[in-house]
Formats: sequence, structure tokens, C-alpha cells
Amino acid sequence: MTFTKTLSGAALALAMGSGAALAEAALIYDLGGKFDKSFNEAAFNGAQRYAEETGDSFRDIELQSEAQREQALRRFAEAGMNPVVTTGFSMSTPIANVAPDYPDTKFVTIDGYVDPEAHPNVLSILFSEHEGSYLVGMMAAMASESGTVGFVGGMDIPLIRKFACGYAQGVKAVNPDAQVIANMTGTTPAAWNDPVKGSELALSQISQGADVIFAAAGGTGLGVLQTAADEDILSIGVDSNQNYLHPGKVLTSMLKRVDVAVYDSMMAGADLETGVTVLSLADEGVGYALDEHNASLVGDEMKGAVDEARQKIIDGAIAVHDYSSDDSCPALSF
Repeated sequence: MTFTKTLSGAALALAMGSGAALAEAALIYDLGGKFDKSFNEAAFNGAQRYAEETGDSFRDIELQSEAQREQALRRFAEAGMNPVVTTGFSMSTPIANVAPDYPDTKFVTIDGYVDPEAHPNVLSILFSEHEGSYLVGMMAAMASESGTVGFVGGMDIPLIRKFACGYAQGVKAVNPDAQVIANMTGTTPAAWNDPVKGSELALSQISQGADVIFAAAGGTGLGVLQTAADEDILSIGVDSNQNYLHPGKVLTSMLKRVDVAVYDSMMAGADLETGVTVLSLADEGVGYALDEHNASLVGDEMKGAVDEARQKIIDGAIAVHDYSSDDSCPALSF
């Protein structure tokens, strides 16, 4: 059974024109598609868990263009949806524009930031991606035989540089002499859904000696993981657990619990506490994936070293530099 009501842009206007009797939760996916096997799909999984556990339904929409962002927010709010949960940093400005017009509606931006003082009905949920990326960087360095590893990012924004910087720090912590090759896919939202470009970047990095590549690029990353498997090197997935996509070829996945953020937001409903929250290693908001698909790749020594570093980060004994704090990275040049 499915509880979701997925609407196209045209259907959204028709379905919501007359309002809704019950306050359902709503979910707006970022560009790249609901089933990107990464960020958006993690959001969907969280909403599905909410629906299955409560028996309540939710509305959702896959955006097809930038212009639909504000339109979808307004139509969900007009229809009485509460809360309205969104994914992706690009929703920050649209929410800031829309939220004041619907003071009784709670809005959630996952990965975005909206000033909590100016917009008291908005919750911004952020993550310590640099901490989780540090751990998978350690794993990449320990698994690498060439001493060269790669990073393929999606859209070139501070958030993705935050992933890359944490990853490079983890690599260098294991092997100070390691080389980290980093490439971004593009400078527009199209960079999240270009697996062909992801494949091309992976091949370029492999030609330079990379034998482990971390993809933080949404749907584009699927091209990176596929090419890594085809070329018999290891890859690292992101956001959702992507180990199953190429068993024995995906070293691990840097988990970002977007699913938990969506689930918790929907469970809170109209009583959602707003403001700003950051999910870190200590909250299990980020981490790394270990399952039957990569167990043969992650030995006791690797797991022990990574788990020790994880605890040291939580305790403050290891400080992972956050690129977004000052737009710099001591371990990697962009």
C-alpha cells in the first residue's frame, strides 16, 4: 500500500484549488527526481516511513524547474498542508519569500537556511557533512593501493565543497602523501542529474591514478559508481546507502539521514519546533554504511580506526575543518 499522493505541476493546481479538510504533510523534492537513489529518495523513504507508521497520507511533488519552487510552496500552504517539508539549499529563498504570508504553516528546509528571527515558522535542518566525509576519506585512503583518490561533486556550492574538504582531511589523516583529485560537475542545478558527465569525470580521475572515488552529486553520482565498477575500482556513495548498487565495488556510503529529518518533521506535524538544528555524528545524523554488500571490503582494522576517529570527533579530540565556516580548506585546493 502506498500513502503518498504524487502530483505533477499541472495536477497540483487542480488538486489544491479548493483547499483540504485535513492538514496533511507535504514534501517537495529538489531537482533530480524522487528516485535518484540518493538525497531525494532518502527524503521519500522518510515520508513513507511516517505514512506506514501512522496511517496518514502526505502530498509530494517532483519539481521540473526553478520556477516551480515558490509556486509549489504557496499551493501546498493554501491547501492547508502542514508542515511543508522541502529538500535542497535552493529552497531557502523561496521559503523566505513565502513563509511570512502563511504564519500558521510550518515550513522545513533540509540543507537550506532561513533566518529564524525573521521567519519564526521555519525550521532549517543542516548536517555535519564534513564529519561523515572525514570518516569515508579515511576508508578511501586505507583501501587505496595507488595513493590517489578522487572526489566528484555535483553543483559547485559551499555545501559540496564541505563534503570534499572533510573527505580530503580524512584521506590525509591516514596518508599525508596521498593525492586527492576533486572535480565538480557544474554550476547549475543540472549538475545533480548528469550521470554521463559523472562517468566522464570518473574516467578522467581513473586515468590520473585514482582507485577510489567518492561521489557527492545526487543522480550524477550513479554514473560515477557505475563507471568505477566497470573499471574495477572502488567508489563511495552518498546520502542514502548505495552499497547495494554494485556489491563488492562500493567501499561504503556516507550516510546523511535526510530520511530521519523528514520523518521527524512529519511526525511533529503542526507542533513542529522551528529554528535551526544541525545533525552531526553525535546525533547519528551522518555516518558510514556497513552491510553485507561491503563487509568483505571493510576489515576489522579499517572499521576499528574509523570508529575510533568517529568517537574522537564526537569528543572534540579531532576537529574537522568545516569549509562553510570560512570558505577555505586546509587539505584541498579548489
